[in-house]
Amino acid sequence: MENRILIIDDDSELAELLKKCVAQEKYEADVCYTGEEGIRLSKCNQYILIVLDVMLPGISGFDVLAKIRADSKVPVLMLTAKGDREDKIHGLRSGADDYLTKPFDVEEFMARVASLTRRYTTLNDGIGTKPKKLSFKGMEIDLDTGTVLVNGNKVDLLAKEFDILCYLAKNQGKILTKKQIYEKIWNEAYAYDDNNIMGHISKLRRQIEPDPSCPTYIQTIKGMGYRFSSEV
Repeated sequence: MENRILIIDDDSELAELLKKCVAQEKYEADVCYTGEEGIRLSKCNQYILIVLDVMLPGISGFDVLAKIRADSKVPVLMLTAKGDREDKIHGLRSGADDYLTKPFDVEEFMARVASLTRRYTTLNDGIGTKPKKLSFKGMEIDLDTGTVLVNGNKVDLLAKEFDILCYLAKNQGKILTKKQIYEKIWNEAYAYDDNNIMGHISKLRRQIEPDPSCPTYIQTIKGMGYRFSSEV
């Protein structure tokens, strides 16, 4: 798979800086400054990651994300100048895999890039290996292809959602803290910002649970964390 990233940000100086940063890690990058151009490029090319600014002229980053998610599961890292909890949750629930609030540290940006691209390329390059599956009541998870079936119906999950589901399912019956989940899935020190985890699990539940308000698979253990039910 080609190591190409799409950067959509109307701040040309920042966009070019990010392009230089990813180039140092052997990624190629396309840069554009409007949502319309970003949508066009995302449909014409194959990317392993899209870096998307929320505040764009014309069509917003959230609208661009919706267009991308209509036919692609490519990881999306959103950039926002706002630190509002609502904006972050809105982005995660709309299909973003991760977010960074401007201004951010370049090393943190590259750590997020590495984490998101590693999972995506591993998932899509795993061809020719013997399939490994996890089976539960009403659910089947194919670890090699990234396919999840719920009651025989395919569920399209984003990379981080799939990672969280697999981590919980592989530890069926065990309580996993938010710290454990964050450090395992994001591959970095826990930042005591639970919005990321809560947003992804909320979206995941809406995808896999018969009744998200009364979860069958992913249970919340108050004051402790989450557990994949041992009764499925």
